[in-house]
Formats: sequence, C-alpha cells, structure tokens
Amino acid sequence: MRAEVKSPRRRRPRDAQLGSVTLAEQRRILIDGFNLGLETGTGVATYARNLSYCTHGLGYITDILYGAHAAPGVDDLLHEIAFFDPLAGNPPLWLRTARAARDAVTSPFGAKAYRVPITGQVISTAFKSRLPYFDTIWNSPHIFGRTAKRLTITDDLFARHWRLRVNIPTPPDIAHWTFPLPMFVPKAKNIYTIHDLVPLRLPYTTLDHKGDFHRLVRTLARKADHIVTVSETSRKDIINLLGVPEDRVTNTYQSVEIPDKYANKPDHMIKREVEGAFNIKYNEYMLFYGAVEPKKNVGRLIEAYLASGIETPLLIVGKLGWKADQELRLLNDEIYQRNRIHRIDYVSFPLLVSLIKGAKAVLFPSLYEGFGLPILESMKLGTPVMTSTQGSMPEVAGEGALLVDPYDTRAMAEAIIALDRDGDLRASFSERGRRRAGEFSPDAHARRLKALYDRVLKPSL
Repeated sequence: MRAEVKSPRRRRPRDAQLGSVTLAEQRRILIDGFNLGLETGTGVATYARNLSYCTHGLGYITDILYGAHAAPGVDDLLHEIAFFDPLAGNPPLWLRTARAARDAVTSPFGAKAYRVPITGQVISTAFKSRLPYFDTIWNSPHIFGRTAKRLTITDDLFARHWRLRVNIPTPPDIAHWTFPLPMFVPKAKNIYTIHDLVPLRLPYTTLDHKGDFHRLVRTLARKADHIVTVSETSRKDIINLLGVPEDRVTNTYQSVEIPDKYANKPDHMIKREVEGAFNIKYNEYMLFYGAVEPKKNVGRLIEAYLASGIETPLLIVGKLGWKADQELRLLNDEIYQRNRIHRIDYVSFPLLVSLIKGAKAVLFPSLYEGFGLPILESMKLGTPVMTSTQGSMPEVAGEGALLVDPYDTRAMAEAIIALDRDGDLRASFSERGRRRAGEFSPDAHARRLKALYDRVLKPSL
C-alpha cells in the first residue's frame, strides 16, 4: 500500500523473529510487474505490492520486472522518463512492426531485461500509491503481451509446453510470478502464485479461453519449482483439478497493510471527505467495491437491496467488466433520481479507505473468490461485512462477518435489513471483524512466506 520514489538503501530487517540476515547472506527475489503496471488497481496488484514490501522486510534484495515501452537511445534519463510516461517510449508504427517481427523470431531464445535507472530526476509523486518497494527495476519491452500472443496457438504441441525465457543480467535466487504467466528465469527457482481456478470452477463468469487457461496452469504446475496460493480453498482446487502433489502447493494467505494516516483518520475528516465527494451521509450508506462482472454477483446484490426496501443508499465502486450491462439491468433513471443507488468507476486508495470506514456496512456477496481482499480490508477497518458462504470467503471471514447464500436474494435482503436496522449487530460484527482480521497480520504472512522461500532454496539432498 506504500511506495518508494527511489530505490532505498538496503537495511537488515528489524524483526528478529522473522530471521535477520547479514548483507552477505541476502538473497535476491524478482517479482513480476504484470498487474503493477496497470493504471487502475487490481487485487493481484495489491498482492504484488504487499509482497514486495514483505520481501524487503525479510531482508531480501527485491527486484521488479515490468514490460513497458522501450525508450529510444541509451540515455538514462530517457529510460527513466519512458518508464513513467509510456507515450515517451511509443515508437512509430514501422518500428513497432519491426520489433514485433524480431520478437517472433527470437522468442524461443528468450527475452532480455534491462535495468531502468530510477534516479529521482523524474518527479513521480503521482505514482506513490502504485509503486512497489524495489531495489532494482528491470524492463523487458512488451514481455507480457508476447506471452499472451504465443498462447493463442493452442493446437501446437510446442505452444502447450512453452514458457518464455527471461534473461536477467543479475539472476535472482527466486522469481516469484504473482500471476500464472508462461515465463521463467533461468538459474532461478521459479514459483507461481495461482490465486484461484475460477475459470475452471465457474467458467461462465470469466472471459478466459478455458482450454488455454487449463493448459497454462497444468503446464506451470508441472514445471514450477513450487506453486503458491492464498487460501485453503484454492489449494484444494489446485490439488484436485490440476493433480498437483500436496507438498508442491503452499497456502501463504494474504495480509493487508493500510497506512496509519489513512486507517486512523479522524471521523470528522472522513465525514467531510465522504459527504463532500459523494453527496451521501457519513455512516448512512451501504458499500460494494470491486469489478462489476458476473463473478462479483452485483446483479443479485442490487436485486436484494431493492427488495429490502431500506432507505439507506447503496454505493457501488468499481470499473465495468464484461456483462456489466446485465449485472446493472435493474438500474434505471428513477432509481438514480431517488438517490437509492450510486455508482462510481474508480476512487483513489486513500479515498476508498475513507469510504470503507464511513460505510454502515460493506456488502460483498461474490460467487467465488480465491481470497477476497475487500472482506479483510473492511474487517481490519472495523466496518461490518456481509459476504458469501461460497469459495474462500467463509475461510477468510470466520465469525467476523455475516455470511449468506449468494444465490439466495431473499436471504441477502434479510441480511441487508438486519445490518441496516440493528446497531448492536453492526457493533458486534465490527468488533469480531477486527479480531478476525488480526489473524491475517503482515507478520504472520511474512513468517509463512519466509518458511516457503527457505524450503524452495534448500539444496536437494
């Protein structure tokens, strides 16, 4: 959740319980920037960003690999400019075509990554909430797009077992891919985080080509040095659906780090921000945040909310995904005019924290999640949560949230009414939610991650 403009000096971790290391013993971890490079945040981007701070805190040298445009020439300043301004490195069509042809020819031999000099000459304050921690940033132009194009050749035996070789001048000890990406770093231990298998469990809720996805995750499961996931629900799916041996899949769960300046903001400041920005009353609205798509179950949530008949407005925060028009089909001008439901595409992270803290309750009845970060974030901030009985959500929520069948709109409506009318119920879930969120602390996540890295790096006997 935090970010550094420059690469800070390396320090030994302060928490001796997590296993301090000397500079001579430091290992190097490479994390992909596949989701970190997106303009709007995703759950995987949050995961990758938190991972970078966690590896730094454990004493590892932390590198990030991006796939941005290439800068013209060899000038360090131009390379730094191109990293923060993609248009600066966007070449003319003829050059892009030539590079694409070169990539097609050289892909079997791998892609080379180049160090991006981050000197601080570029004022990058606007990127603070998006940047991870890093000691070195590497860039391999359009590397993530190259793998996506290669996967479209689904009938070629070579394609089914193909992973792009990424050549890093300073090879890491571990390349930690935060998404199932068909690439690897030679001479490194390559581990892959598979957050969930939703395209295989609920194929009608995603746009993935299911055959490609199935081949990809099966290939990675075979070739990876280890598979990481974020819940026992996803771990069981990976073992059962992909046939991965139990000892090759580790659940590290997730954690949430919310800076104190946002998490502990005074109520009067939150009230001013919420009411000023959205024209809704502080502590007098229900909140959903996440992508508007079938998996998130927004359509049934709206139906349940309207059926509840409560006057408390519902605020939906999230970009429109596929089939969003179907999910929002019950909304019409009259509903908007009555100020019952408000929808916003995107808010900054600091403002989102205020929205969560200022809500009467967070409603997150997703059909399936590998983890469900909004649940943990909301519980950590003390906001009562209604969530789903499906997927990993009961595992994450425990007794800290109100669980409902996400396919039962009547049950959802009754839960919404209860949270709206019963202050004691909200207070109870607020307290229980905070207590439950404490079990997913950054320290607990760091201990699990260190144990995993130690096991992966342990020499074979």
